[in-house]
Amino acid sequence: MTTRSRTLGTLTAGIALGFFGALAGGVFAERAPLAQEPRPRTALPWEEASLFAEVYERIKRDYVDDIDDHALMEKAVRGMVAALDSHSAYLDSSEFEEVRLSTMGSYPGVGIEVAAGDGVVRILKPLDGSPAQLAGLKAGDAIVRINDHDVGADVAGAIAHLRGPSGSHVQLAIRRDGASELMSFDLRRAEVEVRSVTQQSLEPGYGYVRITTFTETTALELRHAIVAIKRDNRDALKGLILDLRNNPGGVLEAGVAVAEDFLPGGVIVTADGRTPESRFRMDAVSGDLLNGAPLVVLVNGGSASASEIVAGALKDHGRALLVGHRTYGKGSVQTVMPLAHGGALKLTTSRYFTPSGASIQGKGLVPDVIESGPDVAPAPLAVRDKEVRTALQALKGESGHPHHAAPKLTARNVFP
Repeated sequence: MTTRSRTLGTLTAGIALGFFGALAGGVFAERAPLAQEPRPRTALPWEEASLFAEVYERIKRDYVDDIDDHALMEKAVRGMVAALDSHSAYLDSSEFEEVRLSTMGSYPGVGIEVAAGDGVVRILKPLDGSPAQLAGLKAGDAIVRINDHDVGADVAGAIAHLRGPSGSHVQLAIRRDGASELMSFDLRRAEVEVRSVTQQSLEPGYGYVRITTFTETTALELRHAIVAIKRDNRDALKGLILDLRNNPGGVLEAGVAVAEDFLPGGVIVTADGRTPESRFRMDAVSGDLLNGAPLVVLVNGGSASASEIVAGALKDHGRALLVGHRTYGKGSVQTVMPLAHGGALKLTTSRYFTPSGASIQGKGLVPDVIESGPDVAPAPLAVRDKEVRTALQALKGESGHPHHAAPKLTARNVFP
């Protein structure tokens, strides 16, 4: 993988933080520098400074509630950044930490995925091998209290209290359907590994891989998954389904590495912005792990940013057939800029383009095979999953759609 400018680690597209913690907002992308170079201050025109000072003073003097200076200034900064676009944001120190943890593939905690519903925070699932699973917590359990803190429907608060140093303990009060009394659990926190890739053999010669998000470990997980599928199929692999439905994105480099694993060469993604750091190009150089075997990619309206980069690159190079529904349409990159006080600025700095030079911002990718019916979250892989069946038929040539649906592109004819 090569670039014209490679100085920052990049994230794409609203990671569904789940057990990491849900930040307000939806889809985001970040480039997170390890160190921020000091930049010259930009002088604020006195007219605008005067307007800001006047509004600030009116709020301090006349607003119905008293607001301290720190809180008011933070609100001003949040509003200023949020007004730029829906993906830029100011992050306080705790939000910045959530973003950092969301890219790492592991985090210190008890290992549960949670969501709010019906006025409570419920466990969606305990992760395999996690402290929560080993203690006997189950999907559907409602978390009533964490230590001495009542939870209610506050997902972010619940996640904050569940987190803590590895080896420390946390007490949970759980309401379980069918139990007459609250159940108590004493969990010992540990470093929990989050798997972003799962795989399965569908039938002899055909495999299925699902990527739920893109983290620092996704590319390695994918390679292990393909090795496992090849091991289960002693004869040559005839085709693979790559499921990116409801994958909101993640680390850009991870998405590029995934695309690279299926491409023998060529451009994967380019980006353009105002600064040298925001202009880059990434190419495939490592080769195709499937040795040219047919590939079908499942996408839908929840497939965003890094998922769209992968799907767009494979589609433009004619390497894969896209099946499903139109994707989200997130075509911008945000850079995470650490600030002096411990927070960070997540600022849109680039727009990215597929190998054909197309921007998917606000438009998304249109699949080669569009599924009829509602665009819903995929059920666990089963015979009843219509889109998986359609993808398998496409791999086997039973749908009338060849898997090489688009003309091959090269770096030369895309970027003369």
